[in-house]
Amino acid sequence: MKFGIDFGTTRIVAAVSDRGNYPVVCFDTPDGGAEEWFPPLVAVNGAQCAFGWEAYGHSGDREWTVVRSLKRILEDAGPNTELAIGGARYAVLDLLTRLAAALGDALRQASSAHAKAGEPFEIMLGVPANANSNQRFLTAEAFRRAGFTVVGIANEPSAASVEFGHRNKTDLDDQQLLLVYDLGGGTFDASLVQYDERTHRVVASEGISTLGGDDFDQLLADMALAEAGLALDALSAGEAFRLLEECRRKKEALHANTRKIVVDLEEVRAGLAPVTIAAADFYEQARPYVDETRRAVHDLLERHGNAEVEWLYITGGGSELPIVSRLLKEDFGRRVKRSAYTRSATAIGLAIQADATAGYTLQERFTRYFGVWREGDGGQRIVFDALFPKGTALPEAGAGPLTIRREYEPMHNIGHFRYLEASHLSDDGQPAGDITVWDEILFPFDRELAEAGDLSALAVDVSAAASGQRIEEEYRCDAGGTVTVAIRNRSAGYERTYPLGRWSVSTKPARATRKPRKRTS
Repeated sequence: MKFGIDFGTTRIVAAVSDRGNYPVVCFDTPDGGAEEWFPPLVAVNGAQCAFGWEAYGHSGDREWTVVRSLKRILEDAGPNTELAIGGARYAVLDLLTRLAAALGDALRQASSAHAKAGEPFEIMLGVPANANSNQRFLTAEAFRRAGFTVVGIANEPSAASVEFGHRNKTDLDDQQLLLVYDLGGGTFDASLVQYDERTHRVVASEGISTLGGDDFDQLLADMALAEAGLALDALSAGEAFRLLEECRRKKEALHANTRKIVVDLEEVRAGLAPVTIAAADFYEQARPYVDETRRAVHDLLERHGNAEVEWLYITGGGSELPIVSRLLKEDFGRRVKRSAYTRSATAIGLAIQADATAGYTLQERFTRYFGVWREGDGGQRIVFDALFPKGTALPEAGAGPLTIRREYEPMHNIGHFRYLEASHLSDDGQPAGDITVWDEILFPFDRELAEAGDLSALAVDVSAAASGQRIEEEYRCDAGGTVTVAIRNRSAGYERTYPLGRWSVSTKPARATRKPRKRTS
């Protein structure tokens, strides 16, 4: 079976490719109901772990700690990153893999997918447009380890553009310009997409990796606690989880005519009275968040000559907040079109992409500058070599990888490669804006070190023996944006291949909690 899977911050949504139809999968819930989503939750109790709906069921157990928003942790995680929960440490990739496996079990045994026993699952995965390379790798690797065949990765707003084009089928002689506004549970992305009847090409993307529906939940929770005269640190981990879930439910029930929001604190702790928040007060506090997304949209358009878009397409669960559409209509008027499937448009678009017979072509672009630090001026300064500049077109699905090479004669016995990504470059070509620094790769330039295992214990020195060698770096990027490098000593005939990402074990484990987001005016 072929699926599109939107691995969201607060929901996992799956859509299936079924003979030209792409229905959203319904999952059975423990209370006998059904939902069009699967909880991306992890619950731990010592050596015991639970995932999905089972984890959700432990929210009332004092012995268990439930982790929300695992996807947000991936932004700063690597393959060996550990997560500190309740005094214990858990490998993030292992938790993610087991969560994906629980999803696979639910698709087979407790969903409307009606998968046959042993039937392989081929999936297209969605990731935020501004996800870094490690996020893409970790997401794909976890699903591969869980038994899925990952046929591709697409950016979430790009997938939503495919859903838009499929649902609004029309014969287009000329390409039109669509702006996808995707405010999800944990991230915000905006993408400019040129499209016609069958082809979607991403022009550029902008995003905020730390802003989403989670922040609106936290905001409402803070307001409810203040109204009740309580402090967040007075709640246990389980109570804090239940408070955020209560606020999420009340936030998602809001509509344009809502005047009051009643937060039932009895759901959090027995004996606590409900509190009432004026919807207008909540919207006033939430507006700075929405204004951040508006500024990102306008920055994106300004960088492309104030491009005139035919439609602004609103998707993502966070965009259901009534104030979002209202403020965007102030900017774009009747061009604003809110998806009828705000929570599932991405999954549907991914399912369409998973269906080779659908005939859609989607071409993505690098959303960041990806490169490496190098020595310049004979070692007198460090310069940034942008290997894949921002905006570089990725290969189409099924096509060969995008490949570039660097060749040179080295000066040192060991090559010290320090890779990074940056959202912008300064006027002199140096990384600026949002910068993600990866761990280092060490490669033996000196042929005498070719069989050495751990090079970190050796000093990097100028080497006459190495200076006569011919070194080649070959970088390959697939359609999902995953980059690998093969470094070769062509003179001596040996090479090593590395997937690029943050590979070292952190001495300080990541935490399951995050600092409150500051609101800006």
